[in-house]
Order: sequence, then C-alpha cells, then structure tokens
Amino acid sequence: MINIELMQDLSEIVQYERSGIPLYVRTADLNVYPDMSAPCHWHEDLEWIHILEGRMCYDVNGRHLILEKQDSLMVNARQMHYGYSLKRQDCRFLCILFHPSLFCSNQALMQKYVTPVLKNCALEYLHIPFSHVHGPEAAGFLMQIAALREDAAEGYELEIIALMQTLWSRLWKYEELEPGPDDQETDADLKIQKDMVSFLYQHYREKITLDEIAASGNVSRSKCCRIFKRYLQQSPVDFLNAYRLKVSCHLLDTTDSSITDIALACGFHHLSYFSRCFCDSLGCTPREYRERKVRFSDYS
Repeated sequence: MINIELMQDLSEIVQYERSGIPLYVRTADLNVYPDMSAPCHWHEDLEWIHILEGRMCYDVNGRHLILEKQDSLMVNARQMHYGYSLKRQDCRFLCILFHPSLFCSNQALMQKYVTPVLKNCALEYLHIPFSHVHGPEAAGFLMQIAALREDAAEGYELEIIALMQTLWSRLWKYEELEPGPDDQETDADLKIQKDMVSFLYQHYREKITLDEIAASGNVSRSKCCRIFKRYLQQSPVDFLNAYRLKVSCHLLDTTDSSITDIALACGFHHLSYFSRCFCDSLGCTPREYRERKVRFSDYS
C-alpha cells in the first residue's frame, strides 16, 4: 500500500531514492493506493506520468483529464494534482518526479529555458497523447528512463538527467513549452483552495461544518462551494468524506482496530453512516473490504 505523506500546506514529502539527488522513478498500480486514489497534493518537482496499462483519471487544479494507454502527462511545479481510478478499474503507470534544479547549474540556461516555464501560470500541465505528433517520442524517452532506473547501473542518474534534458529541449523546440511573463501571479482562488483542503486534512477526525471550511479560506459558504466545484469537481463535504474513506481503507489494511474505532478515528461519528458511505464509494462494506484483503494476502 502506497501512502503519500503531506505537510500541513499539502506539499508532498517526496521520498527520493538517494539523499541529495531529487529524483524519483517508480512503476506502480493504482490498486496499491488507498481507494485507488492519491490525495490532492503539490510539490516543487515536475511530475511525469506515463500510462503503461489501463486508463487513469487525473486532475490538475480542477481540470479533469482521462489518460489512455501510452499517454504521457507533465504536471508543472507547484500545481495541485492527483490521479485516481476510472470506474474502479486498475491502471499501471510510470511516475517520475524530477526537480528543476537537476536540469543544469548554469543560471543563464536556467533563466532562459526552465524558469520561464515554471513561472507560466497558464501552463499547469502538458498532456501528450500517444496519438499526438510528438507522443511516441515523449513515451520513448520516459520508457528509457524507467529502464535505466530498473537496471540501476552505476551512474544511471546521470543518464536519466541527460534524457530529461533532451526531452525538455525537444518540447521547447516544438513550442510545446510556453514561457510565461515574470509578473504573473498565482490564481488567488487556488491559494484559497489549498488553504481549505489543508484545513480538512488536518481536522478530518473532528466534526467539521461548512462554515468552518469556508472560514479556513476566509470566504463565504457559497464561494467555498464554488471553489471546490471548480478545482475538485466535488462539494466540500463530499471531498471530506472521500478523504476520510481513504484513511479508513489504510487503517483497515494496516491495523486490527475494530470497524467502530476506525470510523470514529476517521471522523465518522455514526457507524451506519460510515458503512453507507463506504459501500456507496467502494461497493462493499468495511468488513467485506477487510476480509477480501485478508483472503488476497493468504494466496499471495
């Protein structure tokens, strides 16, 4: 089971493979994430996703994407994003986190080719379907990176950095990467969204009202709901319950706590409501979910 660790501001605590080298390459399946979904988060790294098998839903700042097999996606730095299952179908994918500092140490090159892209508020992500004219080439670079990580020969990080630099230069030449003016500011509503989601992640165990969620972003109830709808396609309460269910799945997988205790620990103060929400979301009761996991582990 993969659980993404988050700071209070929703930034991910990225577990890089080697200390001091901000690079992360992993092939994973959605079924190893609680409720087949990552939590909404952001980080300073560029994130690349490449679909190996199946399909995945992906949200970046509230923009909804469907990633098909062999599609590639780059999420720009500091964007709110998360991936999740489409109709509870599994998906195998490659995930690469690449910190911009790895591109080069020359400040002139950084200022010309990297920083303007990072500062472009309009470039939240770059979706490259395999059918796109540059889709096969982008996919090829990402698969080479995956192969280098799997072999992990001495110096593989240098080869990965070289490949990522080449991919970046190709996308720049093809004008897929658009530089942004230095004076652009982050969307104010996105900052409010981050504040409200951060509040929910910190207080999900407690009874939370819509007024309290709105107050955490210093907005009215109606604007609170509009912002959640814009960025997450959910109401604040639906988002809160979905996160509570993710936590409950993790506790069902990793502890022997009773279902009642888990419900209370996740902020569900009525067992019947917890069971109904769980069944509506996952198609089974909490007890059935735990029993299925036990049966699977017996045969694995």
